[in-house]
Amino acid sequence: TNAEIDRLTKVLDALVAEMDPDRPWEHPDAAYLDSVSFTQWLGEQSDDAEARDNIALYVGPAMLTKPSHSFSALQALLMAASAGAFSHLVDADFILDKRVVGGLASVPRMLAEKVGHDRIRLSSDVTRIEWGEDGALVEVRDHTGTIEHLTARRVVIAVPPTVQRRIRFVPEMPSEHRMAREHQSFGLVIKVQLVYPTPFWREQGLSGTGFAPYLPVHEIYDNTPEGDPRGFLVGFIAGLSADELGRLSAEDRKARILDSAAAYFGEQALTPSVFHESDWQHQELTGGAYGTSFDLGSLTRYGAKLREPMGVVDFGSSDVAGLGFQHVDGAIRVGTEIA
Repeated sequence: TNAEIDRLTKVLDALVAEMDPDRPWEHPDAAYLDSVSFTQWLGEQSDDAEARDNIALYVGPAMLTKPSHSFSALQALLMAASAGAFSHLVDADFILDKRVVGGLASVPRMLAEKVGHDRIRLSSDVTRIEWGEDGALVEVRDHTGTIEHLTARRVVIAVPPTVQRRIRFVPEMPSEHRMAREHQSFGLVIKVQLVYPTPFWREQGLSGTGFAPYLPVHEIYDNTPEGDPRGFLVGFIAGLSADELGRLSAEDRKARILDSAAAYFGEQALTPSVFHESDWQHQELTGGAYGTSFDLGSLTRYGAKLREPMGVVDFGSSDVAGLGFQHVDGAIRVGTEIA
């Protein structure tokens, strides 16, 4: 099985080498790869079910947070090409190689200081954008219901494609732009933070990184902040497992999650001092995580539309990145390009 996983990795790396992640629809075999699910494609490549399930894990639950029968092989290749290779995607020390000291939330706080807090509208929805060739009028409604109108020479919409449907555009969004967004969706994922008095797994010589296609917590990492004496683990439950655990009571869900942690690290993992869940599927302005992906056959039909400006309106988020798709790196690349 290990040999078959290695062989499939080489097959995927060879296909990824033929792809420009900014233009996946131009892949030599794009039409076929976008017409079959990743599950079907893997079934054509290998008779080893365990090898197929492990390969599927890295793209399905781990990245797109969907079952691998629900997206195309081309979408899977794009996810791998966004890291430069499939072998990079499965290497936690490559794809997750950097952390922000002070936590990632410190980045928007520092940006807010730079921009000026008085220029930022919090707890406010953009409900309508009237756009033309010379500029735009943006309607903003805050949490009290107060409406404000802002004029702009250009507008950058830096939210996921699925959330853009909440905005009314005047004139309306051209049909291909609208259809591109209607054929995208978020996956489902629950993120869990577990805190222990010490990082006990390190004393056992363990890295804290684990993957398991048959456990509810399909991936887990050592998430201990720099200089903190405690031990932090972060785990993820995605796709069909997120559906299943989401139907349980909070107490039963916690028990299933801690049983998964114990499968990786032993009985000490059963008794964290802090247990915290983040369930993005029940947050109104995301409805899932980590990023949006196309349904079967739609990447070749509509993918090119996502980065295309609409008059003075530009669209940018990590969802439309090539390199760094779904990651902070991709958001920075897209933002730099638009700027």
